[in-house]
Amino acid sequence: MRIGLVAAPWIPIPPAGYGGIERVIDSLARGFMAAGHDVLLAAASDSTCPAPLVPGMRPAEPTQLGFSLSELSHVIRAYEGLHDVDIIHDHTLAGPLVGGRKHPAPVVTTIHGPLIPASADLYRAMAADTAIIAISRDQASGVPDVPVTRVIHHGMDVAAVPVGAGQGGYACFVGRMCPDKGVVEAIHIARRAGIPLRIAAKMREPEEIEYFRSAVEPLLGSNEEFLGELADAEKYRLMGDAMAFLNPIQWSEPFGLVMIESLSTGTPVVGTPIGAAPEIVDSGKTGYLAPTDQLHRFLPLAASLDRSHCRDRALRLFSTERMVGNHLDLYAKLVEKREAAGLPDDTLVQQNRERGAVIQALGADTMANRRQ
Repeated sequence: MRIGLVAAPWIPIPPAGYGGIERVIDSLARGFMAAGHDVLLAAASDSTCPAPLVPGMRPAEPTQLGFSLSELSHVIRAYEGLHDVDIIHDHTLAGPLVGGRKHPAPVVTTIHGPLIPASADLYRAMAADTAIIAISRDQASGVPDVPVTRVIHHGMDVAAVPVGAGQGGYACFVGRMCPDKGVVEAIHIARRAGIPLRIAAKMREPEEIEYFRSAVEPLLGSNEEFLGELADAEKYRLMGDAMAFLNPIQWSEPFGLVMIESLSTGTPVVGTPIGAAPEIVDSGKTGYLAPTDQLHRFLPLAASLDRSHCRDRALRLFSTERMVGNHLDLYAKLVEKREAAGLPDDTLVQQNRERGAVIQALGADTMANRRQ
């Protein structure tokens, strides 16, 4: 197949640092090409993914993160450049609404963020002619009347991640500097358990810096070491040497790529049973899931878990190969369905006109909810 992939305009593919969605898109592009398919990537022009890029795209616009005008302009250019593809997988929120209806190829989109009421309205509108992928069963269950075509868990290149021995004598926290990720809770849990904690966190946005200064920095003491944001090699070293990855998330996270990164290094995950965590962690075997106020009891126990079980679970359930295979199977079915239907171009144009009112719902702050 010839596959068109559409990424958001704000971060290059792959990201230099934090960027879970962008990592997934990069893995898909590389995986599709490795499987013998052609890929055309509509992404920021400074992306370094080896897939051919749609010409005429702008460099990454991190200062415009979440703003509708930036994304709308980007996806218009993207769809204009996606000629002669068999299928389009659009990872933006605006793209299927703006360009998908008038394109002759089937369009697929992935719900990367929480299904809040505003985004649910948009996905309901897309569903008439766009296949919708959820990234976890928990996410799909949040709004049952949004018709999800398939649930496909994220994957990553597990084989490329070095396995650690877990002999560092500390627990680690890796995430974004915000209340939802549970960094304050992680500090208190590690202290109650008497285990040193090393913290690596993305902290670029003003609200992230403010949260660190007001809520986290005053708590740091001799039991904690703050490392800032780490590149992949440093991050995997940190995780691999840790006795456990502490992940006391405080919101219903749709997936949590960082958990499979930890399992890939062989490090068990100790966290809250919220969102997709129970779909990723086999509690009692590859970590422990419990309410926040009980996690200090489970953190020391993680050191006795068999780290090979963690690595095996990541290889079996969360590899790039499994993720790519799931997507290719869905793509093939959608292409076959479109060819069998023989949908004429004028029908597509009429559907695009009907969707015009929906585009008005894209407020300047709507997409920001995707990045939580």
